[in-house]
Amino acid sequence: MRLDKFLKVSRIIKRRTVANEYCDAGRVEANGKIVKASYDVKEGDTLTVRFGEQSMSVRVLTVTEYATKETASQMYEILK
Repeated sequence: MRLDKFLKVSRIIKRRTVANEYCDAGRVEANGKIVKASYDVKEGDTLTVRFGEQSMSVRVLTVTEYATKETASQMYEILK
């Protein structure tokens, strides 16, 4: 699954266009490397998203095309 779609489906970022802009601005890292929106997210990846001064690191637990509000938080584990 594309990175921008994963961020939207997992509800880390609310809109896919915003997720795409974050990736283009270099604010998203996967396994320690800055990646583009087309990056293929896999289970076990570590993603870091920088929101201004704060950052959020998560480990991808599962990749699914659709998620409800209740199951979206089960797609990842917050590291810090």
